[in-house]
Amino acid sequence: MQHNISLKKYNTFGVEARASHFVSFSSEKELTGLLKDYRLNDMPGLILGGGSNILFTRDFEGLVMHNNIRGVEILEEDDSQVLVKAGAGENWDDFVGYTVRQGWGGLENLSYIPGNVGASPIQNIGAYGTEVKETIEKVHTLNRETFIPVTYSNEDCRFAYRNSIFKTHLKGKRIITHVLFRLSKKPDFKLNYGNLQETVKQKGAVTLQHVRDSVIEIRRQKLPEPEETGSAGSFFKNPVIDPQTFEKLISAWPHIPSYPMENQQRKIPAGWLIDQLGWKGHREGDAGVHNKQALVLVNHGKASGRQIYELSRKIRESVLAEFNIELEYEVNIL
Repeated sequence: MQHNISLKKYNTFGVEARASHFVSFSSEKELTGLLKDYRLNDMPGLILGGGSNILFTRDFEGLVMHNNIRGVEILEEDDSQVLVKAGAGENWDDFVGYTVRQGWGGLENLSYIPGNVGASPIQNIGAYGTEVKETIEKVHTLNRETFIPVTYSNEDCRFAYRNSIFKTHLKGKRIITHVLFRLSKKPDFKLNYGNLQETVKQKGAVTLQHVRDSVIEIRRQKLPEPEETGSAGSFFKNPVIDPQTFEKLISAWPHIPSYPMENQQRKIPAGWLIDQLGWKGHREGDAGVHNKQALVLVNHGKASGRQIYELSRKIRESVLAEFNIELEYEVNIL
């Protein structure tokens, strides 16, 4: 165990925060021993993976446990599909790249999303018309209080838009150790989102690798490179609104983009709302809004987590005042 450790390299925003105690674990056995030895009921504990979905606004007075469970294993395979098990500490995009090279379809649209495998079911990450819930079969976890392994089926996870049981009823109560994905050897490509189909066509035949390359190309055009500019990807969720609210919006903003959801609801791009209010490229010190994608807040160098949070609060207030829509945070703010 280490003490008074900087968390700057453990969060993609690159903000400075310190943990009073820090330890990494690389197996379920190590994790169980850790939980028993340090009696986390008496000390605040935080499980940290890739740090791609968290904003530290202060130091963490407790124990940060860095999930470094690795490994990829084929559990089942036939002519049409494969069931693969991945450790929660595996880098997400490296794992997606591996599945594409193997010819397994299902995750290619989720390329170049920062973070680790363990975060994918918590957030039910999604991009370009795909959500990870479509491929997850099971999630292996450890009960944080009893230290007993608990496995959740896809249905048990209660997946919803950028949501799951691990963000609601079980938040802070389960630690994800492995995720099982069922992938297809006969891919069903999803290209009808944004300009993905057009970008893939420019590369020739529709293949898993061409889809992955296209997604990466599009994301790089819109999003900052993690090594160059700190960010956590999309800072806010895209709001989902009821038909009545949408009718009022479209009468005032006829060109507002939207996507159909269940029960006649509509999903509105939060980035579009923010952009209409002139926030794109806005900067307050080193805290700013990305100049190509208004949904992304960035650290231009030495911004504190508190400064980034204060900027996000101002953006939320302005969107609420203009559109009567309250944006929800996609990033976990600590």
